[in-house]
Amino acid sequence: MRVVRLLLAAFLLAGCVQGEEPAQGTTTTLRLDYAYYNPSSLVLREQRWLETELAAQGVTVTWQLSAGSNKANEGLRADVIDIGSTAGAAALVARANGTPIKTIDVFSQPEWAAIVVPKGSAITSVAGLRGRRIAATKGTDPYFFLLRALDEAGLKPADVTVVNLQHADGRTALERGQVDAWAGLDPLMAQSETDAGSKLIYRNVAFNSYGVLNAREAFLAAHPELAQAVVNAYEEARKWIHDNPADAVALYAREAKISPEVAKRVLTERTRLDVDPVPGEAQRAIFEKILPVLVADNNVKSEESARTALDTLLEPKYATARSTA
Repeated sequence: MRVVRLLLAAFLLAGCVQGEEPAQGTTTTLRLDYAYYNPSSLVLREQRWLETELAAQGVTVTWQLSAGSNKANEGLRADVIDIGSTAGAAALVARANGTPIKTIDVFSQPEWAAIVVPKGSAITSVAGLRGRRIAATKGTDPYFFLLRALDEAGLKPADVTVVNLQHADGRTALERGQVDAWAGLDPLMAQSETDAGSKLIYRNVAFNSYGVLNAREAFLAAHPELAQAVVNAYEEARKWIHDNPADAVALYAREAKISPEVAKRVLTERTRLDVDPVPGEAQRAIFEKILPVLVADNNVKSEESARTALDTLLEPKYATARSTA
């Protein structure tokens, strides 16, 4: 974490020169989320690197669980958290609908969404979902994955009945036979495969948008040094997972309350952490493909707002500073 200390000290020194040093005794709270779809956040929360590095500057760190991208975006919109982790497409939709956020880091390229049916189901393809009930969490990558999968199969959202449930409730509904399919999210999806024999009938990593960190614009204006510290720490967490795979699996299993077998499958087979952390063309390319589907399904206020969000969402300077430090 030496890089964190050096960069943070540089930012604070600049503030002192400009007469912006916080008054003695002032405490700033850095409010972050953690999520089971974001393994790096679990490492950061467990290791307490940020707490240790920032304590001397009068900064406290608090954590809030995000049950899905929709909940992380709700936290950002309500000014409950300063930086939250979501799927890239969810961040685009949030900004298009008026949430003033910027994507400042890419923490993974996951295959965390797929179309799932219960054990014994006769449904074997997306085309077979016509007229069926499908559980999905609107505002999240699995829901956007479902929209693209339906579109690819020549179906419209109106050709199915979407039951809007939070991810864990969607899994329960699937396993109880209350829906015919589920737009699943790992690690719940992998756990359902193991525990209930659920089947993934459609997978497509290209339909999964990246895992990203988003910050409120007001927070970035007030505390750029803290945003930089978080991005730096995320890079340390990714390195820790790479260097300590067995410990990472054990931590993931414990925190997400899943078996080590499921944790290993999600972390090593369905999650790429060795990605460029700088938000840029790779994410934009995915957004360009999904944007027409989002507009057609009225997920955004207008195509114009979506295009504006596409042009203003990504802020690469924090991850660029870290990657070149």
